[in-house]
Amino acid sequence: MSALKTPRRGIVSAVAGLIGFSALSGVLVTAMVAPALAVTGITASSTIGIFDGLPDYLEIDQQPERNTIYAQYTGKGNVDGYLPIATIYDQNRQEVSYDEISQYAIDAVVAGEDRRFFEHGGVDLPSLVRAAVGNVVSSGIESGASTLTMQLVKNTFISKAESLTNEDERKAAYEDAVRTSFDRKLKEMKLAIGLEKRYTKKEILTAYLNIANFGNATYGIQAAAQRYYSVDAKDLNLEQAASLVAIVQEPSIRNLSDPEYFEANQERRDVILWAMLDSGAIDREQYDEALAIQVDEESVVPSAPNNGCTSAYKYAKWFCDYVVKSVPDFEFLGATKDERNENWKQGGYKLYTTLDLDAQIPSQKATWTYAPNNETAFNLGSATSTVEAGTGRVLVMAENKLFNDTLDGGGIESTAVNYNTSYEYGGSSGFQPGSTYKVFTLIEWLIQGKGINERLEGTARDIPGSQFLDSCNGPYGGTVEFGNNANEAGIYTVAEGTAESINGIFFSMATQLDLCNIRNVAASMGVERADGNELQSFPSSIIGTNDVTPLSMASAYAAIGAGGYWCEPIIIDKAIDARNNDLGGQEQNCRQAISSEVAATTAYVLTEVLNRGNAAYSDPNDGIPIFGKTGTTDGAVHTWMASGTTRYGTATWVGNISGFQDISQVYYADVQGYRLRHYITRATDSALNIKYPGGALPEPDAKLLTGSGTEVPDLTLQTLEQAKSVLVSLGFNFADGGEVDSELPAGQVVKTNPAAGTQSAAGATVTVYTSKGNKVKIPDAVGDGESNDFATAQGILGGSGFSNVSQSCEEVPPGDPSDGKVTASSPSAGSFAKTSSTITLTVAQSTPCP
Repeated sequence: MSALKTPRRGIVSAVAGLIGFSALSGVLVTAMVAPALAVTGITASSTIGIFDGLPDYLEIDQQPERNTIYAQYTGKGNVDGYLPIATIYDQNRQEVSYDEISQYAIDAVVAGEDRRFFEHGGVDLPSLVRAAVGNVVSSGIESGASTLTMQLVKNTFISKAESLTNEDERKAAYEDAVRTSFDRKLKEMKLAIGLEKRYTKKEILTAYLNIANFGNATYGIQAAAQRYYSVDAKDLNLEQAASLVAIVQEPSIRNLSDPEYFEANQERRDVILWAMLDSGAIDREQYDEALAIQVDEESVVPSAPNNGCTSAYKYAKWFCDYVVKSVPDFEFLGATKDERNENWKQGGYKLYTTLDLDAQIPSQKATWTYAPNNETAFNLGSATSTVEAGTGRVLVMAENKLFNDTLDGGGIESTAVNYNTSYEYGGSSGFQPGSTYKVFTLIEWLIQGKGINERLEGTARDIPGSQFLDSCNGPYGGTVEFGNNANEAGIYTVAEGTAESINGIFFSMATQLDLCNIRNVAASMGVERADGNELQSFPSSIIGTNDVTPLSMASAYAAIGAGGYWCEPIIIDKAIDARNNDLGGQEQNCRQAISSEVAATTAYVLTEVLNRGNAAYSDPNDGIPIFGKTGTTDGAVHTWMASGTTRYGTATWVGNISGFQDISQVYYADVQGYRLRHYITRATDSALNIKYPGGALPEPDAKLLTGSGTEVPDLTLQTLEQAKSVLVSLGFNFADGGEVDSELPAGQVVKTNPAAGTQSAAGATVTVYTSKGNKVKIPDAVGDGESNDFATAQGILGGSGFSNVSQSCEEVPPGDPSDGKVTASSPSAGSFAKTSSTITLTVAQSTPCP
């Protein structure tokens, strides 16, 4: 094609520079305000002062642009390991350089909008004179002879007006920018002249094409090319370029968003094509070919608008929403929240996030499979978050509902509430975590130097409220009632009680701890209530009655894997602004929340959870060491699985968004309700373990295996009352286990449970068993094995009260000295047995035994 030339400044521009703006202003003002002069009698010479008093300084600033959000990805379509997942903008614009714009678009806008653009100095005097004649005739401003430079000035003020956050200020500024008045036109002309002095023609033309309104909330040539033709601005062909330029004079009725505007667009497009031919930008053949192409559904190839998180990448919409709602927190955007919001609105940022699609996609697919969003019988919800250990980087954020924040809401499958985050960042009111919260009681137990092998009472019971210390809210009155699962009763070690998630063990632990400290442990490890209030610390809270967020639970379990090092969740690794400046990302905010010894011992205890019951379905079984804890609230309204390795922590919730459906009673994808959380967790952690393989878990601290518990004493031979007194003095609870068969005198202690020498916690119940005194020592009825026949031996036993004596045979060779004699007794002589017990005597016999 034959592009328009871009010569140096023309004669008029040179003259303007020589004679100065004041001299030129007389011509400009006279031309523009001639109708006003005729009415008011003001002299033309006096208008020079008016023109000189106007500002002449205007910079070509960055215009509002799109913000682009990226996620990590190694799959198809990634660029340098990232994939764009969303564009967020106040104005759909992506600024491009002169070299990134099709020559056809450049030629079209010059030929169609300002034929002498490369010749004038901002104001086109011949056009201005023609406009003045028309203005005199109409006694008003019918034409302002606007050049591209003058249009750039006007559009700059419009853009600034539209960027104002205050509605009244925005409306007033917009009206001022577009109103038809002499002073506004004079201001445009002088600022246009100033622009021509400061910038090259290419810079002005590029700025114009980047700021121009192309209708349908689309600004700039790049966004318009993508919106209406699904190509970049550099790839626009002739007819496409002409159609886009045809929009700028009347964006509302010539844009290509609706077929009803196609005819008006084509009429103007054809005028522009003729102007391009007439100016020599294209030849006749190009003109004829372009003219023959209709502006219709076939030639217009639109791309759907992609603004906002509803239009984001399908597997990352919830994370996108979390990013947008977190903008006021991003210190790299500005010093204050207002400044950050304003800069984000101005746009042009590229945010490279922590989200890892290689794990996010499998997690999201599993969530949709095992917690379908189209369930109508009840309000089913699910959410999964993963936080990287030692950094706080959020790697996964999945939810079963589709994200939709539009007015129509998207139906039952959709919501605008992010179940992973707090109310401030997504609108969720949180969910009770059940037994996944018990880990904080275990951690406080260890912090106090107590051991995991200490034994406690696990039986469901009523405990007086006065036995619970709570330096935050206590003391408590009344009684605390709780239940266990079926068959959970008796004495357990802390490790056993944790693996089996026995409520009684944790209430026993809590009576020896400060509930406020348990609360503080959870808070120090990042657990947060979704409503933003402090975690509660009443007795039942130890089994998970606070309404918390999955994201904060994931961060707590990540801290366990990181040796007790907790990091606040972050989501931005790097930000690039519109000028390609690297702003860095969110700074890591980490602290040593618990000691590495406590963290190691906690992880050690939690590894056993994955070997038991339904929790085993969570284990990826890929050789990566993993720990975890299940959680189920009353009636299985909420079910949880929290897991972790040395590289990450994951928390998955499946439950009722509202209502009280028993999750254990439903099935999806042939999976019973209790296991849904485990299948989602396994899919998530399996994918994570590929890219973030955890190492061996550290060994538990030896001191925390036994802890500071008390050894159960040896109480044998003591009376029941003596045993009770000793146990109570040592801090144990006493229980009478009743009488058992024993050779000890009746009433004396025979044994205890836990056994003597066992390390048990203060407050543990020791059950004491006493003797019935009903066992007798068996006499020796065998002798030397050659002297006593059966009758003699039977008489010896009878003398001690043993009347139930039986005989067995043992063959010996003929002539053996033991022939016919008793050679053995069962039970043996010297052991103890009840006199009612049967004693079997073995008799040697040289003939075959019957």
